[in-house]
Amino acid sequence: MKENKSNIITACILAVGLLFGGLAIRSGITTFKDRDRQVTVKGLAEREIKADKVTWPLTYKEIGNDPTEMYNLLERKNKIIVEWLKAGGVKEDEISVNPPRIMDRQADNYGNEQMRYRYKAVSVITVTSKSVDAVRALMKNQSELMKQGVPIVSEEYGNDNVNYEFTGLNEIKPAMVEEATKNARATAEKFAADSGSKLGGIFHATQGQFSIEDRDATTPYIKRVRVVNTIDYYLD
Repeated sequence: MKENKSNIITACILAVGLLFGGLAIRSGITTFKDRDRQVTVKGLAEREIKADKVTWPLTYKEIGNDPTEMYNLLERKNKIIVEWLKAGGVKEDEISVNPPRIMDRQADNYGNEQMRYRYKAVSVITVTSKSVDAVRALMKNQSELMKQGVPIVSEEYGNDNVNYEFTGLNEIKPAMVEEATKNARATAEKFAADSGSKLGGIFHATQGQFSIEDRDATTPYIKRVRVVNTIDYYLD
């Protein structure tokens, strides 16, 4: 009799244990499914915008035998360039006249080669301006300097010696982040509708880095600004 009662108690304990174990397993599976019902989408915002800053080094070269005469010549030609830039709309504080570089070609002539001119000078005047359109107009009219005896060369700094920048990123950031977020949500809503679900709240969001690049090789003064946001949504 006592043995039967003991068996009944043991059976009850096992039944209760199995019941709670089943509930725990069921609860775990449900939680896993709920956590798995998410969708990750990316939202893109992109704009094309004009550069608002330009850096333009104007380089010319001279050769001669008398250093004093060369310095005087460089000073005169620098003045011609500066006046030409000012007349074209460039402000004086946007013009930087760099010290000329004078090279003694005879000192480097290890083969004792006879040369007509001993000295070579390189002069650089740099324009750094927010007046991008005015500077670009001057670039198109460089022949005016040549007519005044100042030919500008570009190979000293490479084929493309002009640098364009866009410095107003902070002004357009908020609107672009908002646009990228809206585009991400539109994608998520379409996915939810196609999968027979309802879009829930945001589980996690990451704002991508902004990138600024030339639109193409022929129009470096037009920039492409781009940002991609990554957002995780719950699906109900």
